[in-house]
Amino acid sequence: MSISRLPPPETHDLMLDINTTPLIDVMLVLLIMLIVTIPIQTHSVHLDLPQPASPPPVPPPVIRLTIDAQDRVAWNGTLLASRSELEQQLKAVAAEGNRSEIHLQPDPAASYAPVAMVLSEAQRLGVTRLGILDQEPLSR
Repeated sequence: MSISRLPPPETHDLMLDINTTPLIDVMLVLLIMLIVTIPIQTHSVHLDLPQPASPPPVPPPVIRLTIDAQDRVAWNGTLLASRSELEQQLKAVAAEGNRSEIHLQPDPAASYAPVAMVLSEAQRLGVTRLGILDQEPLSR
């Protein structure tokens, strides 16, 4: 008769760690269920804001003052024959309280004299809302 012998206890491969994979799976399912069942919170603050009493301001009328390559001055596309016509137009703008904006657009080939004349006349007559455009090409 032969007696089988068991190996000594220190050689058995016993697993002493806890398998956490099923626990993690259950926790993920519970977390997803919690997220799905929580109602969506809407955060809003209701304010009674004052309503404007007056309509929004109307943009000022724009006057296009151009100087072409032949040094001719045009007021909104109409050629001015003399310096006195320019002076009358600028006086009218100054008299209305400078509500209108004047956009001065000299041609790149124009000489400096008519540009300086327009600027000095506008300053002398009290026109304050004048800007110089240099990026847009003249429409002919």
